[in-house]
Amino acid sequence: MELLINIDVDNLDRAIEFYQRACGLRLNRRLFGNTVAEMLGAAAPIVLLAKSPGSQASSNSRQVRDYQRHWTPVHLDFVVDDLDVALESAAAAGAIIESMPQSFTWGRLALLSDPFGNGFCFLQWSAGGYDAVVDY
Repeated sequence: MELLINIDVDNLDRAIEFYQRACGLRLNRRLFGNTVAEMLGAAAPIVLLAKSPGSQASSNSRQVRDYQRHWTPVHLDFVVDDLDVALESAAAAGAIIESMPQSFTWGRLALLSDPFGNGFCFLQWSAGGYDAVVDY
């Protein structure tokens, strides 16, 4: 099974620039008349989809796209080698740091949001990563 991650954005060029600078992704190609951009550099391709603010999110819902900060139960965790360097790059690219790094047995974590209201995290593993806390 293949996994693609799709992120709705209101400005494709700005989103490409943000994800290149903040997360180190690279533009692979543009599709569908410049309304879709495939970004590589993560474990799965990240596809940025240009969708107008106020457009209907689904034919089964009355919700419309709103690019203010919003919550969703699904988010992205980007595993980084150096959390402090990653935070500096992301902030310079326009990310909002919502929670400074916190330390856990398995590593360090910081919560952020992109300029399009989508939350994401930067995660830096400790030596054992999640294996340090697994209950087999």
